[in-house]
Amino acid sequence: MHSLRGLAALAAILAAACTLQEAPGRTDTTATAAGGRTGNRWNPDLWKPATVDSSVDDPYEASVYRGLALITQTRDSLPKYVGGNLNCTSCHLDEGRRGNAAPLSGVFARYPQYMSRSGAVVPIEDRINYCFTRSLAGSKLPPDSREMQDIVAYLAFISKGVPNGEHVRDEGMPKMLSLLGDSARGKELFVENCARCHGPNGAGMGPIPALWGPQSFSIGASMARQERAASFIRHNMPLDRPGTLSDRQAYDIAAYITSMPRPDSPGKESDWPNGGAPADVPYDTKGHKAFRPPKVLPRTTNPAAAIVAVPASVLTRK
Repeated sequence: MHSLRGLAALAAILAAACTLQEAPGRTDTTATAAGGRTGNRWNPDLWKPATVDSSVDDPYEASVYRGLALITQTRDSLPKYVGGNLNCTSCHLDEGRRGNAAPLSGVFARYPQYMSRSGAVVPIEDRINYCFTRSLAGSKLPPDSREMQDIVAYLAFISKGVPNGEHVRDEGMPKMLSLLGDSARGKELFVENCARCHGPNGAGMGPIPALWGPQSFSIGASMARQERAASFIRHNMPLDRPGTLSDRQAYDIAAYITSMPRPDSPGKESDWPNGGAPADVPYDTKGHKAFRPPKVLPRTTNPAAAIVAVPASVLTRK
């Protein structure tokens, strides 16, 4: 089970999930997405995201393909903006197409949108930068940079056919029933199910991302919340046999992972400025006391570059 051959095979499985052109069930086409309408009504069950062909025919397709490359190889392509050893597709699996794994397909149609964590209406560029500064524990991209616009082009491409404001099937991560994880049981389950890929110290191995420590996601990432981590684990892990863990087991593993040290998230005290933070947020915010806060590690990147300025919102403007 712990042979080098076994580890190599598991690493290959994970790498395949985060590699260009390797989404399951993909077709080699740059055609528009499968239709999502029944008559004149939007039907998310009929819609499928467009796929990207590596045969680039025009500047738009070149931008889309570059955006795909950036989200799958983020830490190598944008080392100045990534603080840890994660890529965007470490969480947004299968090129951002896998349902129930925070898929990126369809997301372009839902921005700008109001975010209670920011207390403002944010554009998609800000949402992308929240991922860079929080989940990648790095720095924000300039909104008008080629890299940002290429990522936006990819998100727009895999959202073709989704009407503005509409939702798609299996978007986000399923909400879990409220349980309280046991980190002691979670440690045992981690050793049995997760350490063979992520390592016994959670630092990751090869292309496999760190789950805690200085190279992992920050305390301000959604995955640092116990319920969000449990949902991802329950539906997507272990990668070679997803769905085999129970809700309780997923919560216990999540409790163990989220209890471990991770990078700070500068400006996190200003989150949820109108109150209403979820109960499992692991740091203090307005009207909320930290839930099981882990040890916070200093940032490896410029802390000021990790703060995304909150835009003026129609809901907060005086």
